[in-house]
Amino acid sequence: MQFNRESNSAILLAGILALVVGVGVARFVFTSLLPAMLADSISITFAGILASINYVGYLSGSIFSIFIKDKHAKVKYFRLGLCFCVIFSFILGITENNLVWILARLLAGFGAAMALVVGSSIVMLKLNLSSKTKAMGIHFSGLGFSIVVTDLIMRAVFYYGGNWKEAWLILAVIGAIFSCYSAYILRFEKQTKDKIITHKFDKSLFSPLTIILILAYFTEGVGMVVQATFLPDIVNSLAGLEGYGGYVWLIAGIAGIPACIIWMRLAHHFGSINIMIIAMLLQIIGILIPTLSSNIILNIISGLLFGATFIGLVALFMNFAGQLSNKNPVLIMGAITSAYGLGQIVAPLYSVALIKQFNNYDYALYVTAIIVAFGVSLLAYAKIKFKEAQS
Repeated sequence: MQFNRESNSAILLAGILALVVGVGVARFVFTSLLPAMLADSISITFAGILASINYVGYLSGSIFSIFIKDKHAKVKYFRLGLCFCVIFSFILGITENNLVWILARLLAGFGAAMALVVGSSIVMLKLNLSSKTKAMGIHFSGLGFSIVVTDLIMRAVFYYGGNWKEAWLILAVIGAIFSCYSAYILRFEKQTKDKIITHKFDKSLFSPLTIILILAYFTEGVGMVVQATFLPDIVNSLAGLEGYGGYVWLIAGIAGIPACIIWMRLAHHFGSINIMIIAMLLQIIGILIPTLSSNIILNIISGLLFGATFIGLVALFMNFAGQLSNKNPVLIMGAITSAYGLGQIVAPLYSVALIKQFNNYDYALYVTAIIVAFGVSLLAYAKIKFKEAQS
């Protein structure tokens, strides 16, 4: 393992491990564990509330990240975020108190924003490359790894006779180990006081193109969160597919690992907005498949499309935002992620209401597909109206 803080490979590995902790342990493993928790302890309504609360924390962290000016302060809050992800995931394994769970998911969400938004901006600033688009694609492949690694750990716990509580504990311990490496690598050397670089809040960065990007990323936040929260249960609810949901979720994570690199390469050659539009259209197809068929192959394709597109779209939007914000990537990254987080708060709540009303996931998925389609129309308008800054 590389321990040279200035090595690009070490920086990328540290960034990927931070995503496994922030996005995997603190957020997405909740989806892997949800069927077991639904069968044992919690209701679908409380699951939706916990998902929204987690995204409230994520949203608050995203907004907070916009105002972190000093790069050394970014490192401090990045490390604090990793600690939150580990500690408040561990808590889920030692208590079933509803209020404690709500608080834990809230603070884990805040930590996840520090790990993803602030951590990604540190990676972008530290990388010693003339063009960082392809490298950031490697970094964001950590989103796919975050699903796969945490899901496999969970499966190993269950295989050896453990339960979901023990899974939370073991995941938190492994997350702590990963965090130590990320915290060691992703830091900046101390400078004399008069050389410390701070980033001011620059309103001019919020151009009409940036505003459209923010709105489109809101719709993508809605687009990803329904399946990100309920995908295993969606598949399990289909006739003849009981028990297959966990495998489809794992496939989604596997699809996400190379997706970032592929999408970022395509963006480099064909333009970010063009590729965002294509990815979101494919995502709509994936969202609608479970409403149209209970065929296992088609639903595996749905999982593949979900993993490949939502993870790729995070990389595409975050990287494009970093380009638009010049030397202060955390500013626009934080702004668009705030919109993304708002979409993630709204979507589980309307989904739970529609699931209870109609006793299936179909209408929640219909509404979600319509919202993502609106995001596509926004990006199409942006392409016509503005000359895109090429990667």
